[in-house]
Amino acid sequence: MKGLIVAGIGTEVGKSVASAVLCEALGWSYWKPLASGLNDAPAESVTVGNLLSGAEGRIFPERYLFGASLSPHIAAAMEGVTISLEELGLPDTENPLVVELAGGVMVPLSDTVTNLDLIRYLNLPVVVVSRHYLGSINHTLLTLEILKSRDVPIYGVLFNGEELPDTERVIEQLSGVRILGRIPTLPQVTRESVGSVAASFRGRL
Repeated sequence: MKGLIVAGIGTEVGKSVASAVLCEALGWSYWKPLASGLNDAPAESVTVGNLLSGAEGRIFPERYLFGASLSPHIAAAMEGVTISLEELGLPDTENPLVVELAGGVMVPLSDTVTNLDLIRYLNLPVVVVSRHYLGSINHTLLTLEILKSRDVPIYGVLFNGEELPDTERVIEQLSGVRILGRIPTLPQVTRESVGSVAASFRGRL
């Protein structure tokens, strides 16, 4: 397998932490094709790189970086850029990649292209990251359904944060998609805490 795509059910569900855990557990490399919000925070390639042990050579730079904390298509337009799928081919590497999307599956990258188009272009299985909040069952199931409707292979659902067994059970039952596990709430997101969680996932992914 060349890698996995990490997609969230929305914003602020912990895709970067999940990506770091997956990279550390599997020994894979990390790539985020595009990112916005550099005016407010470092790029995820920097954040994830700081969370991995032996990150040198395992972090690939974004192809598109935008300053505004807005949907990629708006942030790109503000800088006079049009995002092109042809510029987002996988980096040349023998090590499998964890590819983190910018936002959810249907986030627009331009007036005609969404993250779903990028998923199909990259042709990798998807890990859907979910976090529990009121409405998250709906958002998770909708994300899984749109992926199924486009024949996108789904590797599994990875929960991030507090444990709600009934919610996790009903999502698995209604979707038929396997649950990969749950990343617990981390008091501090550090290389050590990510490494500890990653160790608990080894052999289970």
